[in-house]
Amino acid sequence: MSTDAPPSPESRPAAKFQRLYYIDWLRLMAVFLLFFFHTARIFDHEENFYVQNSHLSPVLHYMFISSLGPWQMSLFFLLAGASTYYALRKRSGGKYARERVKRLLVPFVFGVLVLIPPQSYLGLLNHSDYGKSFLVWYPNFFHLQAEDMDGYFLGGHTWGHLWFIFHLFLYSLIALPLFLYFNRESGQRCVKRVANAFSKPVVLFLLFPLLLVLIHEFPEIGGGNPLFYITFFIGGFLFMSAPSLMETIDKRRLSLLLLGIVPFAGILIVGATNSWPADMPGWADRIINGYEDGFVPWFVILAMLAYGRRFLNFTNGFLKYFAEGAYPLYILHQTVIVIIGFFVVQWSFGVSAKYALIIALSFAGSLLAYDVLVKRTRITRFLFGMKPKT
Repeated sequence: MSTDAPPSPESRPAAKFQRLYYIDWLRLMAVFLLFFFHTARIFDHEENFYVQNSHLSPVLHYMFISSLGPWQMSLFFLLAGASTYYALRKRSGGKYARERVKRLLVPFVFGVLVLIPPQSYLGLLNHSDYGKSFLVWYPNFFHLQAEDMDGYFLGGHTWGHLWFIFHLFLYSLIALPLFLYFNRESGQRCVKRVANAFSKPVVLFLLFPLLLVLIHEFPEIGGGNPLFYITFFIGGFLFMSAPSLMETIDKRRLSLLLLGIVPFAGILIVGATNSWPADMPGWADRIINGYEDGFVPWFVILAMLAYGRRFLNFTNGFLKYFAEGAYPLYILHQTVIVIIGFFVVQWSFGVSAKYALIIALSFAGSLLAYDVLVKRTRITRFLFGMKPKT
């Protein structure tokens, strides 16, 4: 069987462009994994959350928080940058900016006013003996609590998981002039130089991941590290702009996969078994942290792009249904998890049973809310950033 790379759909003329289904599959996979990630937060022994179980689980922490945390949101931003490339092939910069307002800013404002307050309120109930109703409490949501900037346990203001949408809105506007430049002839020459640089193994495997390690030290603002995430957002655009860049990572896909998951798996196993030496030097700890912060997201995401491009560039009924629903499911999922988790943690089940039950019920609840309440009317589609139904 031939091992040559598949025909490159990225390189076809715009008039003959075929949808890149592997981008939809990767985005959908990332959304599904969020159910496992945020449900594990309810049982996390290292960081607080809106709702927490009385018995916590280091195993769930390493299986779903430590393993997904370094790369999952970076993947979302890279896929958004890839989609932006194709969006700008079909519309002007002005039309794209107006669409970003409708698709990102409107759902963000709606979500912060309607979908996020229940999380903050239930966080207050879960962590205290507060007994007033949601409507009585609601004005308190607009007060930022300095002792609880995430709004997990004092019932104050938070953007919750919708920080991603606001960041993406800002990145879209900030990077728009750069993207329009990349689409011009002079910009295409710049893109080719970038692609040529990344064809060199020392850049692909060492220099750029080291740059990501440095960028990761930039402070978080409003939920995420803007310099780190906008780098992946711009990177997604560049990968679609330069077919030769996609060919490079396809050729290096096995090396990227192994470098991304084998050392990382070792780190997770050692951490889960509490096997780190007590006298481990500080420089070794910094190397391990730097690998997780910069190398893991870079290697894992590029490997996913390469293998997705090779094996997932197809569609079926499942994808047709969920590709449109992935974004509303993202908006809905954490609120549903927190509401269901608030009640389930009060039951006398074991951690594993509670975890599985919350995932099953929250996925079913989110899907039901999307199918019945969101996708069927013009106003709800607008509020959730969906295109008008045709």
